[in-house]
Amino acid sequence: MGTRPRRSVRASTRKRGGVAAKQIPLELLFGNPEKMLGTISPDGSSYAFVAPDAGVLNVWVGDIDGGEPRLITNDRDRGIRSYWWTFDQHHLLYEQDSGGDENWHLYRVDIATGETVDLTPFEGVQAKVLALSPRLPNELLIGVNLDNPSYHDVYRVDLRKGTASLEQSNPGFGAWVMDLDLQIRAAVRPTRAGAGYELCVLEGGEWVVRESVGFDDAWSFDVLSVTDSPQHAYLLSSKDANASRLLRIDLASGGVEVLAEDSEYDVGDVVVHPETARPQIVGFLRDRLEHSVLDPSMAGDLAAAEAVGPGELHLRGADLADQRWIIEIARDDAPADTYLFDRSTKTATHLFVDRPQLAEYELATMEPFAFTSRDGLTIHGYLTFPAGEERRDLPTVFSVHGGPWSRDRWGFNPAAQWIANRGYLCVQINYRGSSGYGKDFLNAGNKEWGAKMHDDLLDAIEWLVAEGLADRSRIGIIGGSYGGYAVLAAAAFTPEVFCCAVDIVGPSNLKTLIESVPDYWAPMVEQLKRRVGDPATDVEFLWSRSPLSRAKDIRTPLLIAQGANDPRVPQAESEQIVAALKENGIEHSYMLFPDEGHGFAKPENRLRFYAAVDEFFATYM
Repeated sequence: MGTRPRRSVRASTRKRGGVAAKQIPLELLFGNPEKMLGTISPDGSSYAFVAPDAGVLNVWVGDIDGGEPRLITNDRDRGIRSYWWTFDQHHLLYEQDSGGDENWHLYRVDIATGETVDLTPFEGVQAKVLALSPRLPNELLIGVNLDNPSYHDVYRVDLRKGTASLEQSNPGFGAWVMDLDLQIRAAVRPTRAGAGYELCVLEGGEWVVRESVGFDDAWSFDVLSVTDSPQHAYLLSSKDANASRLLRIDLASGGVEVLAEDSEYDVGDVVVHPETARPQIVGFLRDRLEHSVLDPSMAGDLAAAEAVGPGELHLRGADLADQRWIIEIARDDAPADTYLFDRSTKTATHLFVDRPQLAEYELATMEPFAFTSRDGLTIHGYLTFPAGEERRDLPTVFSVHGGPWSRDRWGFNPAAQWIANRGYLCVQINYRGSSGYGKDFLNAGNKEWGAKMHDDLLDAIEWLVAEGLADRSRIGIIGGSYGGYAVLAAAAFTPEVFCCAVDIVGPSNLKTLIESVPDYWAPMVEQLKRRVGDPATDVEFLWSRSPLSRAKDIRTPLLIAQGANDPRVPQAESEQIVAALKENGIEHSYMLFPDEGHGFAKPENRLRFYAAVDEFFATYM
C-alpha cells in the first residue's frame, strides 16, 4: 500500500488548545432521531411525527392543544419514513418495503384503534400514492405495477372498505395529473426517439400531446400530480430557458404562463394550498433555500415564519383552512426544530427538536464556496471545518453525493458533522451533472462519469491546497450510489490522489449497472443511456469508464459496503470489484448487509458501518 503510515490512534485524541476535543458518539448522529417529520391533520386539531418505539421508527399522533402523543403504528423491522394524513380524519397511510427491496406496500392505519390493513398485498409489486383530495375524503388514487412491472396502473382505493380497483391501465406513462375530483386530466410519457417527455391529455379516447420537451430539458421536466382545475396543469420545465421554471399550462390550448423563474437556479420547492392545490410559494435552492410568494397576501406570513429562528425555513404542511402550519427551522450547526405556526397571530409554538442530545456538543458550520474548473465552469459546494481548529493544512474528506442528478445542500448533515468532529475538513462538491443549477450545468455531465465529473473533484483539491486549507497527502473520499462510483473511480483512475476510500453501494461496471436497472425505471431508461452510455452500442466506452476495468491499478485502501437487496445497484456490482481486489492482492474490507437495500435504513446497521469507517479513517488519515 505504498509508504503511507498507518495509525492505530483514534481521532478522539485530537486536542484543541491543549484540551481534548469532545467526540460526538456515533449513535447521536447516525442512530434514530428522537422525533422527526412533523405534519398537521386536515382539521388542524392534531399533529403527527415519526419517533422510535423499541428502537424502530413509528408514527405518533398528539393533540395540538396538549396531552401525551399516542403511538399509532406498529412497525417492528425497518421503521417508517413516509406517511400521509387522509382527509376522512380517521386514517393515516404509510409505506414500507421488505429488506430494502423498494417494493413498497401501502398500509392504512386506523388512528383510533391502530388497526392496520395492507392495501396492496402483492409480492414483488411497488405501490405509490398518486393523489388525495378533500373533495373525496374516503378515496385516493395510487399507482401499482401489478400487471406490468415497468409501469404503474392507476387504482382507486376505498378507504372505508380497504379495497383497490383498477381505474386506468398504463399504456406507457411515467407520471399522472389528477384534478380535485380525482379524475385523470393528463399524463407524461417518455419519447424513445428523442429521450424527452410529452404531456398528453385524453381527447375522444386518444392521448393528444399538449407539451413536449427534448433531451436537454428532460431531467428538469416534472408535473405537479394534483391540479386546482380540470383546465390547467402545473409544470416544472427549463424549455426556452436555462433553469427550470414553474409554469401553468392550459390543457385545452397548450398555452403556457410563467409563474416563477430564476435565471441560474431551478425551482426546487413548490408549496400548494392544502384545499385548492393552487401553488402559493416557490423555493429556489441557491446556496441556501430561498422562498418567494406567488400570492402577495402571504408575504407577511412567510416573513413571520422565517423570523421564528435562525436557519432555513421548511414548510412541512398545513391544515385545510391554511391557518395552521407545521414549519421546521433547519440549521447547519444545530439539530432542526419543529413548530406549530399560527397565521392569524403570526406566532409559533415549539413542538420538538429532532436530536436534542446534540446540544451538549460543539457542532460545525457548513460554509458555501465556489471555484472555477479547468474548463471554466463555476462549481459550487460546501465546506465543514472542524470547530475550533486552525484552518490550515487539514486532513480532508470528500463526501460525494449520489444521483448524480441531485445535489448537496446547506443544513445539518450528520456525515459532515461526524467528519468535522473527527478533525477532518469535510468537502461536498456539486460537480457538473448535479441538479439545481440549470440544464446547461446538468447536461455538462452527460457521458462524463469518470471523466470531467471526476476532474471537478480533482480541481477542488487543487483549489483547497492552493488556499492552504487541505493537506494534499491526507485526502480521503466517501460516497454512496453515484458517490460510491466516484469513490471507486478515484481509487482506480487516480490512485495516487486519495489516501483511503469508502464506497457505499457504488457501481463498478457501468454496462452491467444499466442492464440491471429495475423494470419500473422504464420511463427513464433512454435518459440513462444518453447520460451515461448505451450498453448495446457503447460497450467499449462504458467499460473504459468502469472502475472494474482498472481494478489492477488500485492501491488506495478501500472499504466497500453493500445492501444485499439493493434494486438500483445490485450486489453483483460490489462483488465483482471485491473479487478483482482479492485477485490482485489489493488491501480492502467488504461489509455486506443482508437486510438492507440502497443504503442503510436500520440504525444498528448504520452504526456498525460508521464505526468501521471511523476506525478506517483513523488508520489511514
